[in-house]
Order: sequence, then C-alpha cells, then structure tokens
Amino acid sequence: MNIFGAKSSMVAPDAALPGRSTPVLPSPAPHLVLGTSITGPWPDGTEVIYLAMGCFWGAEEIYWRLPGVVATSVGYMGGFSPNPTYEEVCSGRTGQTETVMVAYDPSLLSTYDVLKAFWESHDPTQGYRQGNDVGTQYRSAIFTTTDEQDEMARLTRDAYARVIADRGYPDITTEIVRASDSTYYLAEDYHQQYLYKNPNGYRCHANTGLALPVL
Repeated sequence: MNIFGAKSSMVAPDAALPGRSTPVLPSPAPHLVLGTSITGPWPDGTEVIYLAMGCFWGAEEIYWRLPGVVATSVGYMGGFSPNPTYEEVCSGRTGQTETVMVAYDPSLLSTYDVLKAFWESHDPTQGYRQGNDVGTQYRSAIFTTTDEQDEMARLTRDAYARVIADRGYPDITTEIVRASDSTYYLAEDYHQQYLYKNPNGYRCHANTGLALPVL
C-alpha cells in the first residue's frame, strides 16, 4: 500500500537514496506454500522472470497458485538504490518498483501463460500507479532473462494493446527490459508470501477485465 504519499515522477539517479551494501533479507526461508527455496537452486530447465504489476503481495499470490510455478518471491527492481527497505521504496526515492520473481517449469507452464496472468491481473496503462496505490514503485514492468521471454513479452504487449485500445484504454506503459540490466533485491521476510500469512490482507488488482488473445 502507498503509505508515504503519491510520487508522480521518477527520482533522478543522483538524488536516489544510498541504500546499503547488505541485503534486508540475508537468510531467506523456504516458500511457505510451495516448500521450495525462493533463491534456488531449482531443477534443470527452470526459467525465471521478474514481473512488476502493482502491490507485490497480491501479485505473488496469483503466481504461486499457477501449476508449473516452482517458486516465487517478492522484491524490488528497476531502480537505483541497492538493498532498499520497504519504507525507502515507498518514499519514491529509490526508483525501485515492487516486483515478483517467478521461477517456472516451461514444460508445464508456458511463458505465454505466465504473461497472460500478468496482463490480465493488472491495468498496464496506469503509469505510476495501480488503482488506489500511487507512486513509481507501482509501475508495470517485465524483466526478462531469455530471448524467448523478451520476444513473447513484446508480442503479448502488442496483442493486448490492440484489445484494450478497442475499449478506449490509453497506451500501455509497461517497461520491458532485460533483467541483466537491473538487480533484484529481496524484500523483507514479512512480505514473502504475505497473503498466506495474512489471508485477509490487502490485495490490489486494478485489471481491465479483458483477456489476452491466443497467440
């Protein structure tokens, strides 16, 4: 949730908070739902993608429920401040966006289906917000780790853009970048599988209600 007020513009790199050299979650516990490590190693063939789609609590829940997902975690990505805290990210002064790491078995769950859940579970046209959550930390982004993911991200974006444009939605604002151009920093322990620990906790799914076409 946005507990530090609206942040409607990206912080400049030289104005970002300094962060820290040590992680805020130095000893991650196993996934409470899937029973797997949230940092790996995972079985051979497992692929990883990083998805930002608003508040990461509800986004992570969507993915741990998908058959073929090996592990999920929540963290911060796409910004400037290393190893930020949640409070720092919510200040809008890190450039980071709330992100879900999804490790999946592509023989059981295709990249298309991973991205179908992404596009259909939030509104990718809202820029620096999702629903009532306002700030650069809620922007939409896909951080890819393979050429196939990168291609599929762009194909599905273009297909979804045509669908939602027909319903009057503005342009998609989702960033599509290589994960190698950024660093994923795990969030604090209490955020990991938050909605398993707090079943009645906050969820924000400001979706369009429109389906991604079959490709």
